[in-house]
Amino acid sequence: MSSKLETANDPEKLERIVINPLTRVEGHGKVTLLQDENLNIKQARLHITEFRGFEKFIQGRPYWELPVLVQRLCGICPVSHHLAAAKATDMIVGTSELTDTATKIRRLMHFGQTLQSHALHFFHLCSPDLLFGFDDDVRHRNIVGVIEDSPEIAKQGVLLRKYGQEVIRITSGKRIHGTGAIPGGINKSLSKKEIDYLKSDIDQVIGWAQEAVELIKRLFSEHYDYHMDFASIDSNMLSLVGKNVAGKGGAFELYDGGLRAKDKNGNIIFDNVENTAYNEYIREGVKNWSYMKFPFIKSIGQEDGWYRVGPLARVNNCDYFPTPLAEKERKEFVAAGKGQPVQSTLAYHWARLIELLHCTEAIAELLDDDDLCGKELLNRGELQNCGIGVIEAPRGTLFHHYEINDDGIVEKANLIVSTTNNNQAMNESIRKVANQYLDGNKLSEALLNQVEVAVRAYDPCLSCATHAIGKMPMQLNLVNENEELLDRLEKRVTGEINRTV
Repeated sequence: MSSKLETANDPEKLERIVINPLTRVEGHGKVTLLQDENLNIKQARLHITEFRGFEKFIQGRPYWELPVLVQRLCGICPVSHHLAAAKATDMIVGTSELTDTATKIRRLMHFGQTLQSHALHFFHLCSPDLLFGFDDDVRHRNIVGVIEDSPEIAKQGVLLRKYGQEVIRITSGKRIHGTGAIPGGINKSLSKKEIDYLKSDIDQVIGWAQEAVELIKRLFSEHYDYHMDFASIDSNMLSLVGKNVAGKGGAFELYDGGLRAKDKNGNIIFDNVENTAYNEYIREGVKNWSYMKFPFIKSIGQEDGWYRVGPLARVNNCDYFPTPLAEKERKEFVAAGKGQPVQSTLAYHWARLIELLHCTEAIAELLDDDDLCGKELLNRGELQNCGIGVIEAPRGTLFHHYEINDDGIVEKANLIVSTTNNNQAMNESIRKVANQYLDGNKLSEALLNQVEVAVRAYDPCLSCATHAIGKMPMQLNLVNENEELLDRLEKRVTGEINRTV
């Protein structure tokens, strides 16, 4: 008979719990928990069950197609891929600096993207858990329940997202999969009529964003210790921050900047690193049970060098927000850490809504800038064989890296998407929740949802594919080391939960 130590170290001898698929996330994935004979969770694995292969699809395509082609990765965050690819192809066409008009319209586009994505994630996918509790009746714990019980909150979520989509439409030509950014610049500027149209609602939009931040702070305060502890893990943080200008850097930044990494205690690992040199600081590991890679900070190593990206990392990493309302909220957020980075996984929601507020303020400022109507749209130089574009997508730092031949054809591509950067962190958060709430004897839908809540906080786009709103079926199995089924729950597309064993 094997010893307890041997059993704990051999995954094949551990009981296996499977959640497949995850719901109320974007894309498709499953979770496997491996449990020893003492009912302790020894491993937690988030599997990406689809192979997308975009890095191979775009090989053999001309570089100028990339900004339009790669955004087909996603129906929720296409603008982020559009702009990351555009920045990479800027480098390929020899553009060292965009015109003021091109830069500001791209920034406006990206603020609209971040606004609509954050609104969708918080109000439609996560607010049911936060408003009603993780163990609320599944038939009620969804966006329909929010509409029934809190119609004003639901309405504000819809209208915030709608406004962000209008910004995208006006700057890129379409709400989804637009064509505004091209190698070396943009293909159109804005008209006075378009600017006035966006200005007409911006004050109301800022007001709604402020109310959203007040909502999340109220929800946190009602169960503060619980929210700060749930799925909390100590991690490194990675993000872009504003480059040093006139001796001042470290501003919150979404479109461009230097890379900054901090350790779990808030100490700088590296700072103001040129983002096109990312591969000197970041490496990618692979594991045989997932199609997602496992990035880590090279100087620390794969074991301890994993990190988190996205709103939590960005708000922890930056020194200040350049807009006043968001900066006021950042200071309150930072105070919750009591001198240390805020490590609560659920604090992603809090940070996300501070970012949403910043986007509304930044949009208002840009709409008063005459450069949006400028006529200088392109700036190009000599063709280069390599292009790297780095941007802060709503979910976190996004890397696009292309190499082309002398005919302008893509020969090699590497994409590190935001959710990939959060891969190990999501696995660690899953394990924390499973150890806290899994008893190993009788499974429940509430347990199933607790695990999903931990993943959902990261706003993962699991295959960087189109959106799944939570009506997928789900099956949770508990089996022993002999693959004998001990318990099973099934969630039907109607939301009905049945125990089938």
